[in-house]
Parts: sequence; structure tokens; C-alpha cells
Amino acid sequence: MSNKVDGLDARIGARIRIERESRGWSLSELAERSGVSRAMIHKIERAESSPTATVLGRLSGAFSLSMSTLLARAEMPEGRLLRKKDQPVWVDPVSGYVRRHVSPRSDLPLDLVHIELPAGAEIPMPASAYAFQRQLIWVLSGALVFVEGATRHELEEGDCLELGAPADCIFKNDSDHACTYAVAVLRNER
Repeated sequence: MSNKVDGLDARIGARIRIERESRGWSLSELAERSGVSRAMIHKIERAESSPTATVLGRLSGAFSLSMSTLLARAEMPEGRLLRKKDQPVWVDPVSGYVRRHVSPRSDLPLDLVHIELPAGAEIPMPASAYAFQRQLIWVLSGALVFVEGATRHELEEGDCLELGAPADCIFKNDSDHACTYAVAVLRNER
């Protein structure tokens, strides 16, 4: 899986560079808009560093894209069927968070994502990562704590939560077991 992950990191880096350059932004301008250091963006674009989920959330927010769309543009072919073996998998190098893009890339404004959050993991996401979309979180197994601004939601297996207005969020697994959940993202991108 290492070569597949390394290849995805290279495609993510290339996609970030394409998004930045298509807007006429310098590395410094993207750094200012995203809150990610210029040096880190440079390393990601050159596939010298694997971005964390938080960094990807900040970069996608700066581009007014969902993280799902940014990753889909980096990885997925067009088509109505996306078999499990072909679904892009991305692993956060710090937390071990595993993100699998389930839905095929199409003109539908919907992305389905399968997440496995390891025991004890915590993933902060900036409000900018949610600015142009609506989301549902559906817990498939385990327990998830989702902090949405000042509101704490404790979700158990089978629970489904619609996210509110964009706010800084934290996905937390306070348990001793992995938590698996699905995210349905309804895109409303410019």
C-alpha cells in the first residue's frame, strides 16, 4: 500500500499546484489564504511531505473546494461505477485516519466518503473546509465525538448528524476502539 499512498501524495501535490497556479496565486498567497506555511505547501507540491487531514482541509478551504473534491480531482477517473479496489484511500500520516472515497466521480453534487478514525485520534478541521457544502455524518461502528464550534455531539453506532453552519470542528475518537463513519457531502461549489 505504500507505493499506492506515495503515488496519491504525488497526485495530491500536483493537484494543489494546479489549483494554486490556475488562480494565479504564488506559494506565499496560498499560505496567507490557508494558514499553512509556504514551506509546507512547497514540500506537499513536490511530494516531499504527506499532508495531514487538517492541512488538506485548510488548503481545500482556501480554494473554496471541499476536501472530497480536491482529493477526487487528484485521483479519480470519470465513470458511474467505482469498485472498492479502485476507490482512492488516503491515510493521515500523523493520526492514522483512513479516508476512502466511495462514490464515483460524476456531475452529481454528492460525495460519499468512508472514514476509519483510530482509537484516541483527534482531527481538527477549519470552518473554511465546510464553507461551500452541506454534510451528514453517519456512524457505522464505534463512537464519535464531533465538536462543532461550541457544540459537542456524542454519536454512537447508527446515529446520523447534519452539520450546521460552517464552524471550526473536531472529529474525536475518545474510545479504545476504532470508529468507522460515513460522510455524505452535498457540494455547492462555485
